[in-house]
Amino acid sequence: MQARLSSLGLTDIADKLEASERLGLDEGVRLFACPDLHALGWLANREREKRHGGHTFYNYNLRLEATNVCVATCLFCSFSRLKPGDAEAYTLSLEQVLDKLRQRAHQPLTEVHVVNGLHPDLPFSYYLDLLRGLKAIRPGVHLKCFTAVEIAFFSELYGMTDEQVLRDLMAAGLDSLPGGGAEVFSERVRRKICHDKADAYRYLSIHRIAHRLGMRSNVTMLYGHIETMEERVDHMMRARALQDETGGFQAFIPLAFHPDHNQMEKLPAPSASDTLRVHAVSRLMLDNFSHIKAFWIATGVDVAQVSLWYGVDDLDGTVQEEKIYHMAGARTPEILTTTRIRALIRNAGRLPVERDTLYNVITPPDAA
Repeated sequence: MQARLSSLGLTDIADKLEASERLGLDEGVRLFACPDLHALGWLANREREKRHGGHTFYNYNLRLEATNVCVATCLFCSFSRLKPGDAEAYTLSLEQVLDKLRQRAHQPLTEVHVVNGLHPDLPFSYYLDLLRGLKAIRPGVHLKCFTAVEIAFFSELYGMTDEQVLRDLMAAGLDSLPGGGAEVFSERVRRKICHDKADAYRYLSIHRIAHRLGMRSNVTMLYGHIETMEERVDHMMRARALQDETGGFQAFIPLAFHPDHNQMEKLPAPSASDTLRVHAVSRLMLDNFSHIKAFWIATGVDVAQVSLWYGVDDLDGTVQEEKIYHMAGARTPEILTTTRIRALIRNAGRLPVERDTLYNVITPPDAA
């Protein structure tokens, strides 16, 4: 492999990685331009195995989306509806949401993940009561709810600061923030595809506050649409800079753009090779992130399985209910059982490890 890396002009990058030296923007762009996907995967896998060996994490989680009514007009979104009454618009009552957890009383869930549209008419009490209700049903469950974009929306709608919103949600039961809404941090891209929601500065600022208040969070990147390679690497570096500052991010999660049923449907979806490349470069650039996650709903199950040799050490979880990607044409299942996840990991030559949201081990590899 050393000869191959030399022929590709990557020896200097490989040497820096071996010495645990940080890569810069130009080096990240060179990695994206590398024609040999397998060489890139080799480098990413070396970094992955330094941290985790063959261990691959997953969790027993439930994904809930209480409403798809949303005032934002993101071009890539197939999930949102602008107002109540629009075709396919929905808003669940609190009891309807809570029933989804009650119906799973037999499941050893450790996490409920809630992401919604930006609904202009719901009171703040709806979200507070939602958190309280979920905790009342399952006191020990971890509530990973509301993206930074939602937090910013709540602040503006209810006349509160971002910190006040977070403190009130935490008092009601919020445990951590998901990473959605990051899209691509590039101002050029955001002006074109999501101009009317929280910008990159606000997104990162809210995560900074959350980390200061003691919460952990994730960060995502939507790839495969109009962003450049430089903008991808810049996005990673901005996340890396905040991680240097706070240490509060747990995982970086690349999310594949899906073109069906939205205003960007003329663009092709990212290929499997591009998906593997993005995850690999993420592992190489994000030296201060413990985990790179492949969200199998977005990548497809087969590609997620292969990604375990391209820098990825986490496959997310059971999910169970997911509408955002499926309304955009995703053909993946809506649920994977823990038995299926473990089999996927083992069949890829890796060791399954069940975790909770904070990466505490629930089922170690020898028992999984």
